[in-house]
Parts: sequence; structure tokens; C-alpha cells
Amino acid sequence: MKQIGVGLLGFGTVGAGVADGLLRNQKTMAERLGVEVVLKRIADLDVTTDRGISIDQKLLTTDAQSIIQDKDIQVVVELIGGTGIAKTLVLAALNAGKSVVTANKKLLAEYGAEIFSVAAKNGVDIYFGASVGGGIPIVRVLREGLAGNEIQSIHGILNGTCNYILTRMENEGLPFDAVLADAQRAGYAEANPGLDIDGFDTAHKAIILASLAYGFHVPMDAVLVEGIRNLNSMDVQFAAGFGYRIKLLAVIKREGNQVEVRVSPTLVPMTHMLASVSHVFNAAMVRGDLSGDTLYYGRGAGREPTASTVIGDIGDVARNLLSGQPRYGRGVSIANEGKFSMRVASEITSKYYIRLMVLDKAGSLGLMTTILGRHGVSILAATQQEHPESSKMGHVPVVMLTHDAKASEIDCALKEIFDADVVSELPVRLRMI
Repeated sequence: MKQIGVGLLGFGTVGAGVADGLLRNQKTMAERLGVEVVLKRIADLDVTTDRGISIDQKLLTTDAQSIIQDKDIQVVVELIGGTGIAKTLVLAALNAGKSVVTANKKLLAEYGAEIFSVAAKNGVDIYFGASVGGGIPIVRVLREGLAGNEIQSIHGILNGTCNYILTRMENEGLPFDAVLADAQRAGYAEANPGLDIDGFDTAHKAIILASLAYGFHVPMDAVLVEGIRNLNSMDVQFAAGFGYRIKLLAVIKREGNQVEVRVSPTLVPMTHMLASVSHVFNAAMVRGDLSGDTLYYGRGAGREPTASTVIGDIGDVARNLLSGQPRYGRGVSIANEGKFSMRVASEITSKYYIRLMVLDKAGSLGLMTTILGRHGVSILAATQQEHPESSKMGHVPVVMLTHDAKASEIDCALKEIFDADVVSELPVRLRMI
């Protein structure tokens, strides 16, 4: 049976999971693929720490370039992360005629166009199923399962750290900072959690999904990104009272020749399937013109789920090498480059949740509704809320839900309300699904 050699760059949590899976299930993979996938080498700066798996020490090296130069290795798996040495090594592997499997969403979101071009030029594969959703096969779904559909929209909960924080804020009534500290102690959040809680990890994944769905490279600076760092537990409580849960949501939509890609804390109706996705789980709902809504759910990170997807990609590359035909040389099709334009943030339309801390004086509420109306913002529902903090400070929370409005209309109206000196702090506005 033909052998395909695999070299692994990065021996951290996921790398150890991939190595363990390849070694443990080598016979099973050979029976299914018709080719023997053999782990040849593993490169990491640290080759002495115990990863909890049984590994032949002869496989380990600190020299990543030796893997790229090894003629017995046809597939290089990059699990280093980031855009520094990882980018250098991925490009070197592709230029050496080796196919690449990666889980590096930041690298692909920021440098995907260059990487896919190099892969195509060298006639090799670039697979990245684990870059979005860990163990959820959402990349494969867009490439294969829904290939016959025009994708109308994708709504995704794509960051387990944020979903864990939001779940506990709602269930336990805890403030953001307290839950974040717990998440860090439990290992769900990094010591520096900015990439997660400020929305950029989700944005990187949204870019990959949008590029797959619409066939062009989405620039990072065209994506609206808002995180959950400043989310108040008061708003989580009030949203629940209206029948909504707050989720950090990636929204990808096409209308005509415009594509909208945004990430923001969003009110989701409790009856919606995405509202039931809790703690560290991820999900993506895809609407196709033929399929309608389909939902993909599972663990978005972790050693085993991510390793499972990486190994699945290795298997696909092995099949392609056996047949002598790479299938995804470009990684993302650019057939529609120039066909679509990105919708600018100020023109994005949605329903909104607005919370105003209104000073307790006559005429305040009437003035605010007048200002909103003047800017074309129509109120769907409004209520005055009770909250222990407000009674001590001479103001009351007023929550409004709006009909569809442009971001520019909402922001101009809220600025005028704040400048009118009828609220005690900056208004809160959150999008609704």
C-alpha cells in the first residue's frame, strides 16, 4: 500500500491530539483511504515536556525546516498559530511542493489570498477545516454539502470563550469581569483574552466562511467587529425579560451584489435554535436557496474535536495525492472577485435594543422618542425597568426595541439624545437578529 508521509509543525494541545490520533488510528485510516498515512516527524521548540501520549522520541525535532526539506513528507500540518513563523513555514512548505493542512484562522483571514495563490501556483492542496468551529465540519459543508446552493446567510456562534461567559452571565446574574476571571481559572479564556472577548477571533472565522460562501477574499478592515468586553449584566437581564438571549454572533449576509460581514453581541430570540447553544459550544446556521436553514453544532475547540477535523483534512489530502489530483489548490475560489462589494458598517440595517439611563425629570422620555423619530428610527416596544443601581442615582433605565434601522440613523439619534442632557450615561445599543 502506498504511504503518505506527514510532518507536524507544533506539538501543543491540538498537535498532541493529532499525533495521538494518527498513531492510534493508522490502520483504520489505511482501510478507509486506501493509502497508509504515516507520521514521520514532529517539530516544536519544546520537545521535552510530557504531552500525555506515547511517542517515539526519534520523531521529535526542534528544526522545522528539516520537515519541509524531508523528501519522505508530502503533507505538512501547521498548528503553531499566529502570523509570524507560521506564515513563513506554510509558504515554504507550499513552495517546496508539499500540501498543507492548518487550523490557523488568523493566518488565513489576514493572508489567505497570498497563501492560496502560492498553493495554486505549486499545484498543491491547502486544507483548513479546523480553522472554524473546531470539530464542526462547517468548512466542508460550504465546500461540498451545500455546493449547489446560493448561500443567503450564515449566523454563527464561533467563540466558546465568549459563549461560556454570556451563558453564565445570564444563568447566574454575574458581572462580566467575575465570569471572565472564572473562565481564565478554568482554562476557557487566555491570560490575555482580548482576541476572544473583543470579537477578533470570531471575525477571523467569519472572514473564512464569507470567502468560502461568496468566492472572494474578504478584507479584515471591511468587517464590523464589536466584542463583549463592555457588556453590562443589566442588559443581559433586560434582554431575557423581552424573551431574548445575548450571543456574540457572526452575521454574514448577501443582498444583491453586496455582502455584509459583522461580529457583535446580538439579541437572539429564545425560540431560535442558536439561543440554545450554551457554554463552550459553537454552532453555525446556514441558509441556502435550495436547502433552507441547516444547523451545525458541536465543540468549537479542544484537543480531540479539533484534532478530528485536522486528521479528516489529512485524509482528504492523502486521497488527492493517491489520485494525483489536488482538489483545493486555491483554498478559496476567487471566481467572484470583483463581483461583490462589502457593505459599509454605517449602512448595515438591523433591529436594535437600546437602553437609556433617563434622568428623572419631566419631558425626558418624550424628547428622546422625538429625536429617534426625527432620525427615522421606529419604536417596536418600550418599557421602564427597575434596577437596584438606578434608584440610588436619580435615573431609571428605559429599554426600547426598534424596527429595522441603519446603523448611521441609530448612532446619530443616540448622539443627539446624549448631547441633549436627558440621560446620565452613554446609551447602550445592541443589534437584534
